Amino acid sequence: MGTPLAQNLELLVYTARMRLRGKQRYPFVLMLEPTERCNVSCDGCGRIREYKDLMHVNMSLQQCLGAVEESGAPVVSLCGGEPTVYPWISELVQGILDRRRWIYLCTNAQTLTRTLHKYPRSKRLIFNIHLDGMAKTHDAIMNLPGAFDRAIDALRSAKARGYRVCTNTTVFKESDPEEIIELCRHVASLGAEALLLSPGFSYTALQGADLFLGREQTRQVFRRIWEGVKDLPLGNTPVYWDFLIGKKELACSAWANPTFNPAGWKGPCYLITDQHHKTFEGLMEDTPWELYGTGKDPRCAQCMVHCGYEGAAIIESGKSIRDMWRMFRWSFL
Repeated sequence: MGTPLAQNLELLVYTARMRLRGKQRYPFVLMLEPTERCNVSCDGCGRIREYKDLMHVNMSLQQCLGAVEESGAPVVSLCGGEPTVYPWISELVQGILDRRRWIYLCTNAQTLTRTLHKYPRSKRLIFNIHLDGMAKTHDAIMNLPGAFDRAIDALRSAKARGYRVCTNTTVFKESDPEEIIELCRHVASLGAEALLLSPGFSYTALQGADLFLGREQTRQVFRRIWEGVKDLPLGNTPVYWDFLIGKKELACSAWANPTFNPAGWKGPCYLITDQHHKTFEGLMEDTPWELYGTGKDPRCAQCMVHCGYEGAAIIESGKSIRDMWRMFRWSFL
C-alpha cells in the first residue's frame, strides 16, 4: 500500500456520498497553486513559461482556503511553482489541516531541510519530493548541480523528524527505465512511503521540445518499470498502472483534479488552458468536458498523465469484482 489507510477510507466514504447524491463529476484532488514562482527552472516544466506574467503574484491565504472549501476535494496537492516559496505556506498548511483535508506538499526540496520547522507534524501532511532520476540525470533536468543530493538530504531529514514523505517522478522520452527503477528502490529504502510515477506531457508552452513520450512509447517504458517496482509501495492505483502498461483503456477525467491558481480555476485541466473560470462551479458546469480526451482533441492524443486518469481509474475499479479486489488490496493490505 502506498497511501495511508485512513486516507483511502475517507476517499471511499466521499465517493459513496457523491454517488448517492447523483453527482456525475466531482473532484478527488484539488491542485492548488498559491504561487507560480519557483526557485529553479526545470526543462520539462510548463508553469514557469505559461504563467511568466504572473510570477510576481501570490494568492492571499483567504483565496487559497476559499478554494479548498469551494471544491470540497478531500485531498489537496500544493503545487505550482514551488509552494515552499509562498510567504504564508505554514499558515496555509495549517488552515488546510484544520479543514481535515489530506495534503501532498509538492516540492523540489532544495530548501526543505532548513525550513522543516515551519510545518506542523500531522499524518495528513505528506511531503511529495520531486525526483526525476539519479543524481546526474536529476541535476541536468533541473539545471541545478547538487539538486539530487539536497533532495535526498531533505527526505532523510523529514523522515528523521517524524514527517511523512513520498516521491514524484516524471518519466520523459530520454528517461532510462533501469535508472527509474534504481531511483524507486533507492528512495523506498530511505523510507519513502509512496512512489508516484507519471509520463510527462507536452504543455502548449513547451511545444517543440522533444522531451515527451508518445502513448506506445509510454506503454513500452512503463512495462519495464513495472517489472522492477511492482513490489514497492506505489502511490498510483493498480488500474492506472494497467492503463500505463496497455492492459486497460481509460477515458480522461480531468474534472477529478481541478486546478486553482492566481489566474483562477484553470480549464479544462492541469495541462491545457482554454479558459480561467472565476468559480469552481463555473469550471465544472461551463467546461464542455465531452470535447476533451484522446480521440476528441488533438492536444490530448498522447496524454496519459495521472492528473487526467487516476480519477478514471478509481471509477473504473468499481465496475468489476477483480478490480475492486485489487483496489481493496492496494488500499488496505
